Amino acid sequence: MASNFGSFCDDFYLDMCVNTQLELPEHRETILTFFEQLRKRFPTLAGFSCRQGEYLLEEERQGQRYRWVSLEKNRICAGVAAPEDLNEAYTLQNEVLELMPYMLGVSVLDIDSLDVTFTMDFDYQGNQDEIIAEAVMNGSSFGALFELSGAKTVSCAPSVVVALSEDCRTQARIAIESRTSVYDLRNEKFKPDEPISLYFTIRRYPAPEPKFNPVESFRQQCQIAEQMMFDKIIPCFARPLLSAIAQRH
Repeated sequence: MASNFGSFCDDFYLDMCVNTQLELPEHRETILTFFEQLRKRFPTLAGFSCRQGEYLLEEERQGQRYRWVSLEKNRICAGVAAPEDLNEAYTLQNEVLELMPYMLGVSVLDIDSLDVTFTMDFDYQGNQDEIIAEAVMNGSSFGALFELSGAKTVSCAPSVVVALSEDCRTQARIAIESRTSVYDLRNEKFKPDEPISLYFTIRRYPAPEPKFNPVESFRQQCQIAEQMMFDKIIPCFARPLLSAIAQRH
């Protein structure tokens, strides 16, 4: 299943992240060899940098579309911005998962968790907390607080995690974040380039056995994420946010 989820928001990102138990190698040769292998497979990944202990290999941005791979102290991440086709976008993450045991020494024993995250950004210059509350809190017990006379929403960042398996090792997390501060509200000055962000993550914690296959788990998690995007995230979160924003314009 593949779909352009970007049509339901202003910006869309697909991220894969491997969280490790032990710190990743910091040797110059190891890091450069890992990124060189990725660049051979994806020649447009040519921009290398090191920022505060994070090593980053990224493409030059072509409008909204670009890809990147990063190494942090305990994380390996690979992402795609504004992918046209999800199946094509997954090739970068798959390559990282294939390379990490051989190039970075990351074994199944070392993997704490594997994340697949779909991020949807929604542009809105105004009180973003108020938009979030209106879109997803109306009719709830929390929504009663926003109905108080003179009430002004200054913080609304709902986040929920649910288990999708009996052993609770496969989990789904939905979180919505505002970038509006109390200072913005007091001065009625809102930054135009900081959107509302909706994060939807499927996380898997490996079972304590050697059979865990990161590549296969990634494929399964992507399937779960795509299906839940269609069934739950878009109709219950994305569309209400778009509607609430549209009513203010």
